[in-house]
Amino acid sequence: MTIQIYNTLSRKKETFVPIEENKVKMYVCGPTVYNYIHIGNARPAIVFDTVRRYFEFSGYEVNFVSNFTDVDDKLIRVANELGEDVPTIADRFIEAYFEDVSALGCKKADVHPRVTESIDIIVEFIEKLIEKGYAYESNGDVYFKTRSFEGYGKLSHQSIDELRLGSRIEVGENKQDSLDFVLWKAAKQGEISWPSPWGHGRPGWHIECSAMAKKYLGDTIDIHAGGQDLAFPHHENEIAQSEALNEKSFANYWMHNGYINIDNEKMSKSLGNFVLVHDIIKQVDPQLIRFFMLSVHYRHPINYSEELLESTKNGLERLRTSFGNLKDRLRSSSNLANDNESWLEKIKNHRKEFIASMNDDFNTANAISVLFNLSKDANYYLQNKNTNEEVLHAFIQEFEALFGVLGLTLEENLLLDEEIEALIQQRIEARKNRDFALSDKIRDELKEKNIILEDTPQGTRWKRG
Repeated sequence: MTIQIYNTLSRKKETFVPIEENKVKMYVCGPTVYNYIHIGNARPAIVFDTVRRYFEFSGYEVNFVSNFTDVDDKLIRVANELGEDVPTIADRFIEAYFEDVSALGCKKADVHPRVTESIDIIVEFIEKLIEKGYAYESNGDVYFKTRSFEGYGKLSHQSIDELRLGSRIEVGENKQDSLDFVLWKAAKQGEISWPSPWGHGRPGWHIECSAMAKKYLGDTIDIHAGGQDLAFPHHENEIAQSEALNEKSFANYWMHNGYINIDNEKMSKSLGNFVLVHDIIKQVDPQLIRFFMLSVHYRHPINYSEELLESTKNGLERLRTSFGNLKDRLRSSSNLANDNESWLEKIKNHRKEFIASMNDDFNTANAISVLFNLSKDANYYLQNKNTNEEVLHAFIQEFEALFGVLGLTLEENLLLDEEIEALIQQRIEARKNRDFALSDKIRDELKEKNIILEDTPQGTRWKRG
């Protein structure tokens, strides 16, 4: 069965046909690194990491590029407020980004290009647009002539006349038409800037992705992805720039994930309901955030709340408990069970159902339902006193493989701090020495720190309460 992708450009599901056989060229818009990422930024990171993983699972070689916007108005403002320079701010939050998304189970891209390291290719791109008559200089700024690109509006499915009704020229802008957008900004006094044929300045936001995608993936790429909020104007403008210059289709498939609401309200700074990943992963298993995000189809909106997160936690714990019980049983398996082939066939069918779900526009919600069915069968199998090692191994391997596709781990991914680690080790020693009073005291101390201990025949397990 082939992979079907919902293409924002055509507004329908299409069979994925790569430009090169068994290869995927994929570009995902990355963050502007002026602060820690919030839960809304985490969704595309998780979603498109999962898409990448599934392509790899399906036998594709994926060239995955995701950029950093490391200079723009927000970075300049924060640098001024903190009395630091822009590169220092950018470096700090790029490092924080990697820490946060790594905790969420996201792999690094093959290339993470930065605007400040791409000035030469951006300037060259703009120069060629001017030569071809698609852009013009005005008082040190450079603008794209939107009306000169015939297909403008095809991604957002808006006509040029509809777009014109809501547009205007702001104070200080030097553009000829209200629909034109900036490619190069003339530097203001004291701002970070670079030399160019039009004077010192810096790139506009939209041009950076077009230039970086061209450099690292070529004129036409397979998949361009990002949050729904980027479809217009950012991705619309990318199409205009790239196709005007290259005279080729920019991306064959456009993927956009849905919005996140916080407690049924749109996330916004004015409401003060932003949830920073940097903060939340100190309180809960980061993998729970990933599991929560993947429990809803990526194109649908998702509502984030502590209650929903707690509900999701119970589901993830059930799957992990099933896996743990399988591994525990493996240590004492008798290999006397019958009907092994029937059970092995059931396990294979779960994989087929999982693949069918993921092939249907990466439907992780349905794929997770398959994991619960796998868990249900595993629990039923474990009711047998006599179990077979081959069947247990098959169950375990299937859990590991399918969890891996979703970027999920089968063990809680919260690191204990040194104090808690020391207390757990101290309690283990107390139990060995039959000092049960001390053991109970330590258990109570850990409980106060929201650490729940479970003493099993295989040793002491712990989890967050």
